[in-house]
Amino acid sequence: MSRRALIERVVRELASYERPSASEGERRAAEWVADELRAAGCRDVRVEEERAHGGYWWPLGLLNVGSALAAMLGRLPAALVGGVASAAVYDDVGGGRLWFRRRTLPHRPTWNVVAEAGDADAPRTVVFVSHHDAAHSGLVFHPALPRLGMRLVPELHARANQSIPLIYGTFLGPLLLALWGVLGLRRLRGLGLFFSAGATAAMANIGASRVVPGANDNLSSVAVIVALAHELAEAPPLGVRLILLSTGSEEGFMEGMQGFGRRHFPELDQATTEFVCLECVGSPELCVVEAEGMLRMRHYAERSREKLARAGASAGVQLTRGLRTVAATDALIALRAGYPTCTLGGVDETKFPANYHWPTDVPDNLDWDSVDGAVEVCLRYARGRL
Repeated sequence: MSRRALIERVVRELASYERPSASEGERRAAEWVADELRAAGCRDVRVEEERAHGGYWWPLGLLNVGSALAAMLGRLPAALVGGVASAAVYDDVGGGRLWFRRRTLPHRPTWNVVAEAGDADAPRTVVFVSHHDAAHSGLVFHPALPRLGMRLVPELHARANQSIPLIYGTFLGPLLLALWGVLGLRRLRGLGLFFSAGATAAMANIGASRVVPGANDNLSSVAVIVALAHELAEAPPLGVRLILLSTGSEEGFMEGMQGFGRRHFPELDQATTEFVCLECVGSPELCVVEAEGMLRMRHYAERSREKLARAGASAGVQLTRGLRTVAATDALIALRAGYPTCTLGGVDETKFPANYHWPTDVPDNLDWDSVDGAVEVCLRYARGRL
């Protein structure tokens, strides 16, 4: 089977059923991917069960509702609840400890797929990361929104290196209400209630929306992982141990990757382990993501970014530079843990992933050449000598 046929088979199979985070569909996908990696010749293939809440709309929505209700009771409740809530939102969206949801909300199983290839005793380890769960849609992801800026302010759009950080809306409400509680400025209360109400409505809409097929986000990357397994089995790289990881519950703010970290980071030396995250590589334009963060922008290490860029050049694949993402990926967890980390991403002309969290994220809308190019870049990265 050709590489292109393999890639398409993986994407179409997994896109044929719903795979929300921490669901039976996600488990089914994990088991299927594990079987594919075993068939490709990987060793020590396993499906690891972790715990996850499985979504972000309940945590963020409840924190905004709680802040608004506290503000109705007076300044002191607003200061206390708003302060705690804004800290919880910052932690939740920033790849933190997820302490609010872990202490207050129910959890259920989620499933990661882990496999190994290459030289088991090599001093260098490279972890390639994708995720097999799929996102809920919602009006905030309507594809007309990023195109609006293109039409209204084309020069600004041409210079921009990131999209508007919409997640700030979930943070500003509790923060402004806490500040009102401390300072007593009525304008802060009005703005805080406005943002909290808007965030609550947006989160409710996302939670009530259908799960998208997720062909680009992120089955395109799962297909890269499977294709890598086949090609590395035929020509194993020398001097490198490879871990192929597909996480669950990434769309719940990287909960599967958090579980992988708790289980495996203690045994992965930061001095000899690198992480390469793959995100939305079925978009028309592949890119080296320079930094990521929903509230706080965190830059990847320059050495990791430049190495990924050299891998693209070696493979003859053009990788756009200079773009940052205001979303968050599994790479954030490895980055915060201190590992050399980079992300190979994809965007369209809006500088946003194609069909992001929208029902049009189906296999027929993928750029298959981009997925094939991502495989080549990862092969060059894995083999080193860059």
